[in-house]
Amino acid sequence: MAGIGFELRKLLKRDTYFSLLQTYGYAGIISSGPWVLSIFAVLLIGIISLPVVIPPVLVSQFQTSITYLIAFSLIYTGLFQLAFTRYSADRIFEKEHFRLLPNLNGLLLIVTTVGGVLSFPLAIVLFPDTSLLYRLLFATTFVTVSCVWLAAILLSGLKAYKAILYNFAAGYGTALFLAFFLRAWKLEGLLLAFLIGQFVLLKGMLFVIFRTYPSRTFVEFDFLGKRRVHHSLMLTGFFYNLAIWADKFVFWFHPYTGSTVIGPLNASEIYDFPIFLAYLSILPGMAVFLVRMETDFVEYYDRFYDAIREGGSLTTIETMKNEMVHMAREGIYDIIKIQSIATIIIFLFGPAMLSLAGISLTYVPLLNIDVVSTGLQVVLLGLINIYFYLDRRGRALLLTALFATLNFSLSLISINLGPYFYGYGFAGSLCITIMCGMFLLDRDLDTLEYKTFMLQ
Repeated sequence: MAGIGFELRKLLKRDTYFSLLQTYGYAGIISSGPWVLSIFAVLLIGIISLPVVIPPVLVSQFQTSITYLIAFSLIYTGLFQLAFTRYSADRIFEKEHFRLLPNLNGLLLIVTTVGGVLSFPLAIVLFPDTSLLYRLLFATTFVTVSCVWLAAILLSGLKAYKAILYNFAAGYGTALFLAFFLRAWKLEGLLLAFLIGQFVLLKGMLFVIFRTYPSRTFVEFDFLGKRRVHHSLMLTGFFYNLAIWADKFVFWFHPYTGSTVIGPLNASEIYDFPIFLAYLSILPGMAVFLVRMETDFVEYYDRFYDAIREGGSLTTIETMKNEMVHMAREGIYDIIKIQSIATIIIFLFGPAMLSLAGISLTYVPLLNIDVVSTGLQVVLLGLINIYFYLDRRGRALLLTALFATLNFSLSLISINLGPYFYGYGFAGSLCITIMCGMFLLDRDLDTLEYKTFMLQ
């Protein structure tokens, strides 16, 4: 599939320091821009609402509601994200572009129906002390955000990163604009502004998909066919999204670290801000991840499999394979090096950031270990990405399931050990998962030619 790699390689060919800076800056904006925009938009909505929304706790309730909506919708749609991306890639490879739009519509119909059936009754039952309007908005937003992830995952699979970035900017810009006028309606007004912004975001992405892949059929369910569904990818997407939220859920609902905000939704004052800063620190790592995967690794990956398909000599095949392995390892090492620099910067300025947020400096060690953990998460993402390129779906499933299990159990143990161990469960789970992933990847790469030729 034609993607962002072409543009990145075009910038790198200029062979200047400025072009190198351009490349990594562009990759950082493309890879991290959407979620950075969403984070800051929600924060700004809270800031502009504080003088008007009384009591101020309602702003906290809004931000907590949005956090849970994002978490639940990601976990829910994780069942479909990777599987549908693979289905779309297969259809493009087989020149069946006309199937993309109707099957996306079919998937959205299923996700909307099931999500609505689950979310509306639960919202009404679980939030008895809130207004009916809030409960309806909460459930509607859940369904809408779930559809946003699926449209975004298709565009991401098609590597239309610019379209995703522009639509996220339009959607969250709309939410921020409307929040200024609707904040007088307090919690319900802020949630309504966010919902409209998500609707604008969804419609913008659907417009791009409808225009790029027109079809005479509106709805199909071909992706559910027996030979079309990859159950391992469904489980991998579910476990990965569950894993990245597991430590947050533990801290939110543990009696030592969590407190009730609205209805059944909890938050953790001591954990939420440090982990927020930690995730912002991965922007450099994400930029390096995108550049190295989409340029150097993909270039030799394509050459290796082109040599196989076109009957290249054994020497050519082995050379391309060795270069691909080298680029995979160099890419992972570069991610580690860049994230180490970002980690050192947070170590230096983290205490000042916590002081500005009014958080005790006692939690500086928690911030530090969270920064290390989020950096390791980028490394894990790189490993999983390589496994997807090699079509080792079982390996990816194993790593994500291991990450989810360890993150939940070790985070729970770390809380019970006391404040000085907070965050070590997240870090420990990633360390163990990455070590397992690297060990398995070395074995798989050593036997790549055998598995490519003999197991087909």
